[in-house]
Amino acid sequence: MKVKMILPALTEAENPFWRPIKYSLFPPLGLATLAGYLSPDDEIDLQDQHVENLNTDDEPDLVVIQVYITNAYRAYALADHYRAKGAYVILGGLHVTSLPLEAAPHADTLFIGPGEDTFPKFLQDFKLGRPQKVYRSGIRTLVGVPPIRRDLIKRHLYLVPNSIVVTRGCPHHCSFCYKDAFFEGGRTFYTQEVDDALAEIDRLPGRHLYFLDDHLLGNVRFGEALFEGMKGMGRLFQGAATVDSILRGNLIEKAAAAGLRSLFVGFETFSPQNLKQSNKKQNLEKDYTRAVNRLHSLGIMINGSFVFGLDDDDKDVFKRTVDWGVKNSITTSTYHVLTPYPGTELFRQMEEQDRILHRNWDKYDTRTVVYKTQNMTAAELEAGYWWAYKEFYKWSNIFEASMNHDTLTHKLKHFCYAGGWKKFEPIWNFLIKTKNLNNTLPLLEGVLTKVRRRTKERHPDLMPGSCEPELISAGNIST
Repeated sequence: MKVKMILPALTEAENPFWRPIKYSLFPPLGLATLAGYLSPDDEIDLQDQHVENLNTDDEPDLVVIQVYITNAYRAYALADHYRAKGAYVILGGLHVTSLPLEAAPHADTLFIGPGEDTFPKFLQDFKLGRPQKVYRSGIRTLVGVPPIRRDLIKRHLYLVPNSIVVTRGCPHHCSFCYKDAFFEGGRTFYTQEVDDALAEIDRLPGRHLYFLDDHLLGNVRFGEALFEGMKGMGRLFQGAATVDSILRGNLIEKAAAAGLRSLFVGFETFSPQNLKQSNKKQNLEKDYTRAVNRLHSLGIMINGSFVFGLDDDDKDVFKRTVDWGVKNSITTSTYHVLTPYPGTELFRQMEEQDRILHRNWDKYDTRTVVYKTQNMTAAELEAGYWWAYKEFYKWSNIFEASMNHDTLTHKLKHFCYAGGWKKFEPIWNFLIKTKNLNNTLPLLEGVLTKVRRRTKERHPDLMPGSCEPELISAGNIST
């Protein structure tokens, strides 16, 4: 059987003149995971439109397309194209799970939720000639999942080919989270068997790993066993976690001992009102600065995530956010315009309040305002978003944030990582176009080597909700 697996991209990811590095970071692990269920005799073509031109002149028997909100229209067009050629087309992913009725006219079969339990069942039905129209995930387990078909991944086209996912979902339920709806109808957070995760890590070449899990520290028992097993592997890895998990217990120290060197942290906002609106209870009354200092003391760099446009935000939120990030030596910042994704509690609330402006999914990109704002106009919110990126990544601010570290090594690593990420985009563009991106991986590994920092507490009493007037007067604040 000829099988085509496609991850469609945004149009901007195919721009022949400018290719943002963010579209060339990680391979499509979801599709490569499903490919593990296919027969060794099947002829499989896995294409990621973010990094390669799609071949649509082929004639596969089965087409599998992964759909998320900003590639939905392109995914539907590709599905229609292949169905017209006689292929059997299945659609799955976040957007299909959120809006199955919208996706249904473009597919022969829909997958709702994760596919580890439903995809093998579909393959059995398909071979018997009686596939169902809809498959809904109900059994949530990663026990017995076959190894990811990494042989199908074109490693040389990615900066971080060694991406890995060892858990599914998240133990928290933020109202704006797109993935929360994806795991409805069963367990919303579950892990691999530790031995299976370690075996997958052992199969990966080189030193660097990137855990794409929503919350790598979400299960303490699993995390402890995973990091203990990783000791001695010589790995350098990056991942994501919450403020609460950084402050609680000693799991973050165990992760650092196993090789954690950079962490994506969802600070989101400093406003207690915003945290309550977002149902982000895990951040309430947590000391953000103490979490930052704890990470820095372990030599872990920080990618801070912040959301702009929550109802308690005003026009000063952008400056307060940038100033806090620079003062606290956040290595990189990721900013988002609040986006009410369909299927989320936020979308339902805003729809009830008649605040949704339109359903043009191309615009739901976390850069464009798609809802009726409060306390500032849509134009002010979008302008502030772009200003924050420009301001945070000014050379002067990169230098200032770097110099706030205690050791020369950490200062240099911060400066190189932050500067290299945003200030050398023309070089990234050149490397992408010449297909040499993966050759820079040794440089990334060099920047991520271990550093130590003298323990030094700054602003130990700074907590969201406990002293917000001080934050405002000092020019500090809040993915």
